[in-house]
Parts: sequence; C-alpha cells; structure tokens
Amino acid sequence: MQHDGETRLDEAALLDAIARKVDETVSCSMRRVVNATGVIVHTNLGRSVLPEEAVEAVVMAASGYSSLEYDLGQGARSKRWKHIVSPLTSLSGAEDALVVNNNAAAVLVSLNTLASGKEVIVSRGELVEIGGSFRMPDVMTACGAVLREVGSTNKTKLSDYECAITDNTALILKVHTSNYRIVGFSQDVPSKELSALSKRFNLPFMVDLGSGLLVGRDSLPLPDGMELDEPVVRDVVADGADIVTFSADKLLGASQAGVIVGRGELVQMIAKNPLSRAMRVDKLSLAALDATLKLYVRWPTRVHRFIPTLAMLTTPLSAIKKSAQRIRRRIQSVLNDSFRVEIEPGASKAGGGSLPLLELPTMLVAVSSQELSADAIEKALRAAPVPVIARIAENKVLLDPRALLESDIDAVVDAFRLVTQEIRNHE
Repeated sequence: MQHDGETRLDEAALLDAIARKVDETVSCSMRRVVNATGVIVHTNLGRSVLPEEAVEAVVMAASGYSSLEYDLGQGARSKRWKHIVSPLTSLSGAEDALVVNNNAAAVLVSLNTLASGKEVIVSRGELVEIGGSFRMPDVMTACGAVLREVGSTNKTKLSDYECAITDNTALILKVHTSNYRIVGFSQDVPSKELSALSKRFNLPFMVDLGSGLLVGRDSLPLPDGMELDEPVVRDVVADGADIVTFSADKLLGASQAGVIVGRGELVQMIAKNPLSRAMRVDKLSLAALDATLKLYVRWPTRVHRFIPTLAMLTTPLSAIKKSAQRIRRRIQSVLNDSFRVEIEPGASKAGGGSLPLLELPTMLVAVSSQELSADAIEKALRAAPVPVIARIAENKVLLDPRALLESDIDAVVDAFRLVTQEIRNHE
C-alpha cells in the first residue's frame, strides 16, 4: 500500500502469506489429486490406482509388524519375495519368480548376473528410452554388459542374431517396445524363434516386456474391434523365454515393482546377486503387489472388475457418457451464466509407456467461460484443496471421466465453486 510516499504492508495479505508458508512447511507435499486427463496410468500422478484389497494390505503392513521375512510355520527367517512366488509362477507359467523395486532394476540385475563383461545381442530397433531419459544402452553399460547391436532401426532378421553370436556372447535380449511402435516397412523376430536360436547355441534368452500384461483379450471385455497390442507374460514364457521382466505398476495395476520370472536356476542366480538386496522392494509395495496378484488368481476371468487400471481400460463408452452427463449437470449447477459446459467426443490413453497406439473412445466435459481463459480456469482447478488435473484444447478445459473415481466427483464440483469465486474476486 502506498501512502504519503511510504510503502506500507497490507497486514491481511502478509498474514495470509505467512499462513500459507507455514501450511506448506508442515503439511505433506504429496497430495491427493483428481486425474481428469483421461490418461489411465499417469506416471506424474502416481501411475496405477491400487485395488481396495491392496490398499488394505498396505495399511496392515504399515500399521504394525508383519511376517515380511519370517516363516510362521518354521519359526525362522525367510526371503521377503516368498509372498509373490506362488501367484506369479501360477499366472506366468514360469518356474520361479523374484521382485525388485522397478523394471529398470529388474533388467539391470538380470543382465549384471547373466552377462557382466560379456556381450548381449539386441536389435537396434529395440534400444528404447524409458521414463526419465534413461536408455536401454545406458542400463546395459551400467550393469557391465557389452551391447552388441544387430539389424537396422526398422528391420532385424533371425540371421542377424545368428551371425552375431560368438564365444563372448552371454545371452540374447528382446525388448518389447512398449512405449512406441515401428510401423510400415518393418520386421522383427518373434520370441519363439529367438528362443529356439538361443537353445541351439546354449544361451539364455531374456525378454524385457516393460508393461506386464497378465491377462489376454479373453479375460478383458474390450469393445469390438479393439485389440491390446501388448504381449501377455504367460505367452512369452510359453514361447521359451528363460527370463522375463516387467513392471507391476503399469498394466498389471499394482504398486511400483519390477518382476522377474523364468527358469528356476537363473532366477536363483539373480536372487543371490548382491545388487538384488540393494534393489529390493519395500514392505508396502510388496504387500500391495501380493494382494493384487491374489485377485488375478482368484478371479481369472473377472479380474477387470477388481483392478482399477483394467476397469478403466474396459469401461464401455455408454458408461463414460452417463458419467460425463452427470458431471456436466453438477458442474453447471455451481457456475454462472458466463460459463458453457458441453459434452464432446474424445480419446483416452493408457499411459505409463503402455499401449502407445491405443485410443479409447471417451466423452469429455468441456468447460469454457466468457470471463476467464482456459488457462485461468485450469490454474484455479489446480489450486483447489483437492487439485483437479485437466487438459486444455481450443480454449476449453477438458475433463475426461474415464480415470475418475467415484469419490472424485465431489472434489471436481468443489473445485469449480472456487472458479466461480475467482470471478467474484476479479469483479
């Protein structure tokens, strides 16, 4: 405030600023948000939403002691990953299983165990970059393996792999391009053929699947004509892969973890690597993964009803439309006549580096205003007590119901009440 050439502080504004700073200092910085983007496995927003059973398992593990590394029958210490071996071997058809803290760790410790100081043959078209700008060649270098690229970016043949095999070859690696696709004039070698080649030369064959889909189309009620362009873990194991790695917090729909399944003796070698302890999964993630896997075992043909990620992927357009209409009515009830709230068609994405070509039909709630820009509305939504994360297109704020939880609807409406207050503050 300016008065007689002096600048005076606005006491109310100062006190408000101090209160906000204190709240930021003492409050947890990780907050619940509403994902209205339509990206189901949203990496920036925590990836997969856990099933109720997994949440209960996390609370159990966090609120007291547990049998994490204790065998109740023998009364002795045991391995912490024992909890997931039975469900994972049952679901994948593999002989043994191990879990570490994420899929990058699973790849790194597997290659360090099986190929340190020796060559790993991989197609040039599969040298992927994963989240956070980490690249497969860098992961291989870090684990001590020597990268041997074969083929070209768009075409790799079986003969390319065979010609690259030498006495210094440790294994053949196939990397599923889960976050992109090469289309058009392209060719790769199926897992079954690479497995046969590996066995002919007595070499391990490893597959990095990335996303980790545990169920096929027969278990997922997808709309007609829609395919999940993603290999199923059981099929890759059946094709002869000796080691398969994948994420638990993507299409599997559980907590962050990296899963390793495969031949018993190889998995045991990886488990004994000191890096496995450095990369071990924590008790909360393990509890959530265990509970989620048990849902797959218990409900093999209906698991999509219990895993939020799969439920969101398979929600029919008719149900999305009903949700959009309900959200539109409730938002409109708290906004003034300067706003337009419409429903328009759009597309949702799987996200998380999974199913890059899949576009799920959806119905968007589009909000625009004569008095506020879309940027101003979006900013106000992010500033709500429960922040709402949305998209902007053509000066409209777009809300996609596909990834919304039932408990999110009230938070969305409350956030738009604040938008109305924003207009009043500008008047």
